[in-house]
Amino acid sequence: MAAMTPTTRYSDSARDTEAPEDGAPARTPARRPRRPRPRIWRGAVLGLAGAYFLVPLVASFVFTVHVPGHGITFEAYTELLSADGFTESLLLSLGLAAATIALSLLLAVPALVAVRIGSPRLRPVVEVMCMLPLVVPPIALVTGITTVLRWGPEHLSRTPLYQTFIAVQNEKFPVVLVLAYTVLALPFVYRSLDAGLRAVDVPTLVEAARSCGASWPYLVLRVLLPNLRASLAGAAFLTLALVLGEFTIASLLGFRPFAVWIVSISGAQARMSVAVSILSLLITWLLLIALSRAGTAPSTGAAAPATTSRKES
Repeated sequence: MAAMTPTTRYSDSARDTEAPEDGAPARTPARRPRRPRPRIWRGAVLGLAGAYFLVPLVASFVFTVHVPGHGITFEAYTELLSADGFTESLLLSLGLAAATIALSLLLAVPALVAVRIGSPRLRPVVEVMCMLPLVVPPIALVTGITTVLRWGPEHLSRTPLYQTFIAVQNEKFPVVLVLAYTVLALPFVYRSLDAGLRAVDVPTLVEAARSCGASWPYLVLRVLLPNLRASLAGAAFLTLALVLGEFTIASLLGFRPFAVWIVSISGAQARMSVAVSILSLLITWLLLIALSRAGTAPSTGAAAPATTSRKES
């Protein structure tokens, strides 16, 4: 009988750590996956950020309701609606914001869609033109606007353009502020719409819609704009915040929207001005939340054509 050679049994751990023969690389033992540690620093960062924003607001609110020697009173808030110029300035700022949003989107959306479809090489040129307002400070912009408004009536008094210069400076609704705010909002509108257009395959959508016989107005209104809803809401979001908080141009041109009215009453009625500032923040947040929800809400109009097409098929 042949001699039986003894065999040695190795455990799994020993096999993993056993030195290989013939110079083969050593096998490393399998590591157990680590348990995820609770990331406490996230809560700390969020807590610090919340304190950074909320502590000044709470301090401002306490300043408006606490009067030394009289205790707690809400007169600063109850007198807002009856304050001289509050309602007019707020409505003026909201009207200017709505007109600025409409004009900026009316200028930017067709231009960016045309560049995206027809001539992508012009995109750097359009980007530079839309970003120029970030380079020009508002004080320089309002100086140029003031010079043009003074030059126009003097040299064009015998032409029909004279009435145009007078109309754009109407105190009830100054169109010149809408034009200036549109220029200031162009960089933010461009960035928001450009990001949305990059996320959508615009040439494919256009070719599909045109092959089905859709006209260009129908294509823009019913095909492209629903896909750009989030970008449009973001552009409106930034433009609204810009218009409601702008002070320099309106003040130097002599108009009195909401931001200028707050500064004008701050010297005589400090508590009311702080109360109005808090109220303006709340109004701005509510409007921005409404715009963000409008941009992220699912569209219900696209479901009807799909169901009808299924029924027809």
